[in-house]
Amino acid sequence: MGRFYTIYVATLAATGSFLFGYDSGVMTDVIESPNFLRYFNTSQTSALIGAINSTFSGGAVIGSLQGGLTMDRFGRKFTIQMGALICLIGATLQAAAQNLSMMLVGRILAGWAVGLMSMSVPVYQAEFAHPKSRGLIVGLAQQMIGIGFIVSTWIGYGSLHASDSSQFQWRFPLAFQVVPALVLVVGMIFLPESPRYLIEKGKYSEARRVLHKLHFDGTNEDWIEAEYHEICRTIEAEKAVAAPGWMPMFTVPQWRTRMLHGLAIQVFTQMTGINVIGYYQTIMYKALGFTGNRNTLVAGLYNCVGPITNLIFVVFILDRVGRRKPLLFGTVGISLALICEAALNSQNPDGQRIGYSIGGVFFIFAVSVVFSLSFGPVSWVYMAEVMPMQIRGKGNAVAVAIGNWAVSTLWNQVSPIALGKIKWKFYFVFVAWNLCVSLPVIYFFFPETKQKTLEEIDLLFGERVLEQMSEEGEVVQLRSDKAEAGVTATNVENARITHR
Repeated sequence: MGRFYTIYVATLAATGSFLFGYDSGVMTDVIESPNFLRYFNTSQTSALIGAINSTFSGGAVIGSLQGGLTMDRFGRKFTIQMGALICLIGATLQAAAQNLSMMLVGRILAGWAVGLMSMSVPVYQAEFAHPKSRGLIVGLAQQMIGIGFIVSTWIGYGSLHASDSSQFQWRFPLAFQVVPALVLVVGMIFLPESPRYLIEKGKYSEARRVLHKLHFDGTNEDWIEAEYHEICRTIEAEKAVAAPGWMPMFTVPQWRTRMLHGLAIQVFTQMTGINVIGYYQTIMYKALGFTGNRNTLVAGLYNCVGPITNLIFVVFILDRVGRRKPLLFGTVGISLALICEAALNSQNPDGQRIGYSIGGVFFIFAVSVVFSLSFGPVSWVYMAEVMPMQIRGKGNAVAVAIGNWAVSTLWNQVSPIALGKIKWKFYFVFVAWNLCVSLPVIYFFFPETKQKTLEEIDLLFGERVLEQMSEEGEVVQLRSDKAEAGVTATNVENARITHR
């Protein structure tokens, strides 16, 4: 089946990313609903709105960390399905909410579900992707996040045309979450488990069949066999380096470095300010003089720009140019767009200068375009690539939970207050971080990973585990250095002879 089957599996699994985008974006239009604001007796810039959004992100922190356990114990498929099932419950509570407590619990559960899926879907995709197309395959996660935002915005826009006395304005957009969740719960039954996870669990023949189904094109039998044996040897060698658990990612220096790279890319992505725009763009447009249906219409157009750009980028560009160049471009490009946005807002405090208002919308759109050419897809690809197999589940859990969702929780709570109080000056927080932290760290410390197998990426962070075990002297030294991580001479010897 080869490439087309791989894309099919990646796309269906990315329904979890669709839910990420939809659940994240749906509140943009819900808080624009007069009926919703009146029903919960609140306003758009209140701490209550921040709480509704931040509880979603807080739930995602819990879900991401839990995913580190379930992925390693029960598999990648099970974790994604569990997230979809929890999302069903959360969506039902939100759509049926009779009071604030039901809404908050529903948002927490939805966040928990999205946390599970946001860290497991990219790992699942990366582990079955061909090295030459891994950017495309994992980039589909960001693509579906963007499509989720599009669908949530246009469903919200249409629902807002209902009468202000109708609860349909906000209950229907929240209820729609059930549809993709059901698709994912059922659809994952028919998808294969990650071949690397199967090998990890000793299911070698099944793993070989899955690799063949995913990558065979009629001529590459030798490559598939070589890839299979490389994965087997590397996983066995990694098992010899450290005992299972959370501590090895902190005690094994190379793995600690790789975990910090995954964590950093997630933090840098949040610090572009993209999610602040995603959640609160209607407030920004209102400051530019766009109100009523025009406001949500502009939001709908904004949410289309990113996914279109992202699709072009992951299909035609990402696997050619690599990871570093887009990230460096993104830090500078987003910073320039935010500086221009702040400058226009400072000269247009009441939103009455039409030219300045149009320019303000342009630069908000520009942030989305640049983000989709850089951090949007690259953050998920890079995070999944740099983690070795033995900490891939738990390492991605930490990276997504802290770097993505914990930071997002902070901004979700603070941003509506900051946008109401200091307005355009708030943008400079993100500009300062991008130029003073993200840019130098990426330039000096992030290696390029394009078109390398997940096992070859070991070389970018020092000696490969397999090569360290090739000479007896190095094995002894490895055991001495990593004793606290659980290395034993028996494990090392077993790793050397397994699959020889």
